[in-house]
Amino acid sequence: MTRKHCKRKVWSTSINAVTHAIEGAAITSDALLNQLRARELAAVEAFRTGSATLQEWADITGMLNICETMARGGIGPEALDACERAERELIAAGLRFEKTRRMATSGPGLQAFRDLYQYADLQRQCVSRAEYDRWIKKTSLRTKSKAPEVRDMAEVAPHCETTVAMACRTQPNSAWAQGDQS
Repeated sequence: MTRKHCKRKVWSTSINAVTHAIEGAAITSDALLNQLRARELAAVEAFRTGSATLQEWADITGMLNICETMARGGIGPEALDACERAERELIAAGLRFEKTRRMATSGPGLQAFRDLYQYADLQRQCVSRAEYDRWIKKTSLRTKSKAPEVRDMAEVAPHCETTVAMACRTQPNSAWAQGDQS
């Protein structure tokens, strides 16, 4: 009778563990931040010109969700007011889209989006890349679990089409995670 043997796990050696740990603990590089900033600013600009689509709406919603989660977690709690204003404007923009088929917002709405962007950018710069990834995951899990403070577009306006309601429940920007793999 032979003895049972466990198979050994073979770990990939293509990753330099020291470099990987240093990158995770460091503040995020400007190149990755610039990619994310460009995407978010493009979404705000699309709302300004009235040419926003559901993708831009989802980008602003993702930025809002992450910013609000971080603010509730103690990182920049002063951002909660801007998050609340931006959320109201996103809901109004979604309802307006259902009526007119154009995604746009008013002047106060644009200011709310700009304020939200500034707070979200400051929050990103204050934490390490690994910690920001943890906040993204926490936001994603809270959205999936339908936590009490998470508002769903279908609950706010039940007559809205499913496309807008689905965009409201989308996960936060994945541009950050895509930068991880390069």
